[in-house]
Amino acid sequence: MKPRTHILPIIILSQFACTSLWFAGNAIVDELTLKTGLGPEIIGYVLSSVQFGFIIGTLVFGLFMIADRFSPSRVFMICSILAAACNFLLLSEVLSKWTLLFARFGTGFFLAGIYPVGMKIAADYYQKGLGKALGYLVGALVLGTAFPYFVSGTSLGSDFTLVIMITSALAIAGGLILWAFVPNGPFRKPSAKLSLGAGPLLFKLHSFRQAAFGYFGHMWELYAFWAFTPLAIQTYNIISGAELSIPLYTGVIIALGGLSCVLGGLISLRTGSRKVAVISLLLSGLFCLLSPVLFVLPSELFLIGWCLWGMAVTADSPQFSNLVAGSVPPELKGTALTLVNCIGFAVSIFSIQLLSALAETIDVTYLFTILALGPAIALLGLLGKKKDKA
Repeated sequence: MKPRTHILPIIILSQFACTSLWFAGNAIVDELTLKTGLGPEIIGYVLSSVQFGFIIGTLVFGLFMIADRFSPSRVFMICSILAAACNFLLLSEVLSKWTLLFARFGTGFFLAGIYPVGMKIAADYYQKGLGKALGYLVGALVLGTAFPYFVSGTSLGSDFTLVIMITSALAIAGGLILWAFVPNGPFRKPSAKLSLGAGPLLFKLHSFRQAAFGYFGHMWELYAFWAFTPLAIQTYNIISGAELSIPLYTGVIIALGGLSCVLGGLISLRTGSRKVAVISLLLSGLFCLLSPVLFVLPSELFLIGWCLWGMAVTADSPQFSNLVAGSVPPELKGTALTLVNCIGFAVSIFSIQLLSALAETIDVTYLFTILALGPAIALLGLLGKKKDKA
């Protein structure tokens, strides 16, 4: 059964709109620094609190099998409204450190009902070509992540409250549109009862384990790369005397990852998801190791290098989701995707906090080499002995 033509575009649009909340705080980090009185450590706080909220949210959603027991479209819509409400807290007249952390934590918590649930909805509609569909979907996530930087880099960014208001309004609209026009998919098999042990038991499946550990290595690199790209551009400006726009080029670098997700999804139809993931990991790992060299290149080559890295670091993400979804029974797809996201984002907190701490003690030009550990671990997981077909 072929899904109606409007289904995938609406899921993509809604995913983009709702995930624009993810980096809304990072895009206005200078203004938040002034409001809270925090120093450079705020970069780690702002993103890590979102990641931590997402982890707790995915843990709760996965443990109680929310996406498999209830209508995923309704879950998506409710969470989009609640995430937007948390985002609005950043506009509080008096913003303390704890209000900031609570607002970002709450946004992350309810994003757990958006990102993995959106992938679950796609999996309910597409049995064949899921890698392609997820390529578009994760591409929408990446564009949503970049969107606040684009707003901040334009004349609208002169008023940081507009960044928050625009992303919050988008999220609410995205949730309502998906709920109104995307019913439960034809391949959805709801779980009849709650099984608290279902998630951990998935790790007994070899193919699930391979895909999951590959994703964990990928996540060590991805969000730390995104979070510290503004610092990399700032450092390059200081070293070279260039005047590259930090929000604008950060947005471009992240957004290009959305294009690579789509391209990777299309290529996966011929080569398979595993091969796309392996090539992406090899390229991004190479960029990690060579990153100090980029800082001594002319500005055009620095930007090209960082843009290509931004594409390589994201292209494997939807393919890991496809491998995870294809490795478990249909009635546990939502739980599997949510669980893997939970652990993957926990890994990202460690890498973000590590880079945040090291940025104060080592030369920033060498900071990104630490991220090579992620692709190395992911490749070890993916290239291990195959016991079943992925």
